[in-house]
Amino acid sequence: MSLRKEHEIHSRRRGRNVGVGLLLAGFVVLVLALTMVKVTSAGFTFPEFEGTE
Repeated sequence: MSLRKEHEIHSRRRGRNVGVGLLLAGFVVLVLALTMVKVTSAGFTFPEFEGTE
């Protein structure tokens, strides 16, 4: 048992933070997956930069 009761606004804020964290993690996974699909596709070649021979 805690000495101080958690206020209702803190529990709502924690829930919102968890939701935003999950959305951010999902976005990172999506970008990583799209990058991996693009890099591992058969027709992908790395761009050539000027000055490199």
